[in-house]
Amino acid sequence: MIIHVVLFTLKDRSPMSIEKARDILLGLNGKISQLRYLEVGTDVLHSERSYDIALIAKFDSMEDLQAYQVHPVHLEVAKYIMLAQESVAAVDFE
Repeated sequence: MIIHVVLFTLKDRSPMSIEKARDILLGLNGKISQLRYLEVGTDVLHSERSYDIALIAKFDSMEDLQAYQVHPVHLEVAKYIMLAQESVAAVDFE
């Protein structure tokens, strides 16, 4: 199992903007067959080191993660997120 974790800080950190981005990310659920699990949460602590949104996704294999990365639905969501994000961090592990 490959676990894909992505943290986002948005340019517009208003609650409305964060919720919109969260909802767009959650829109991936059920639309990409390789995506076995998806969880998206928003920060509740709001400390200086906090990110606004965390995405946790699970895949059966590295090949499935790679297929997800180039899937048209993921690319459409990524297009929005790339414009909205200020910074991003990611880690993938087994």
